Amino acid sequence: MGKDATIEPFVALKDVNIKVKKGEILGIIGKNGSGKSTLLRVMSGIYQPDEGKAMASGPVNLLSNVRIGFNGNLSGRENAYLYGSILGHSRQTMDSLMQSIIEFAELEAFIDQPLRTYSSGMQARLGLSVASAVQPEILLIDEVLAVGDEGFKERSRERIKSMVQDAATVVIVSHNLNYQKQVCDRMLLMEGGVVASEGTPDEVIAVYRERMKR
Repeated sequence: MGKDATIEPFVALKDVNIKVKKGEILGIIGKNGSGKSTLLRVMSGIYQPDEGKAMASGPVNLLSNVRIGFNGNLSGRENAYLYGSILGHSRQTMDSLMQSIIEFAELEAFIDQPLRTYSSGMQARLGLSVASAVQPEILLIDEVLAVGDEGFKERSRERIKSMVQDAATVVIVSHNLNYQKQVCDRMLLMEGGVVASEGTPDEVIAVYRERMKR
């Protein structure tokens, strides 16, 4: 008789203790699977940590390519309301934003069709449009890649740039080191769910590049 296999628990984050000051732009870098996106989801309140806690001094908005809570059987409009509620927006707020969300996503002809009929690009446009519709005090950006035609890509870049400039506090996860270096005040390097390095952009990027050579 065989023994039941023992499943080892997977620890996504371990002993992460960071504080982001008001007015600061913090960049987070690291290899895929290092814990960057998990950390942002804990910061946003989407994930709850098993130990410790995440505290925010104001409304938090997460811009991500992952459309959390989307339902393929609901229409694009219904999913916009659903995603808005997950982000903490009231029905009244979403009512006032809906037309601009639809127009920005360029989905006027498809908004009342089931989401399962959308291409991945259409879903991404809808998610980004909802997530970026309200200017937050605290902005979390997780590898937001522009989708769609060149016109939509440019409008997405401009909207995100404006949100970064206007937000009180920003945390950015990106593999674009040049962008991080240009906009961030401080950076973290994540490795295996822990903070491996912390400092100025130049310092942390240098550590990251050195470790990538190994």
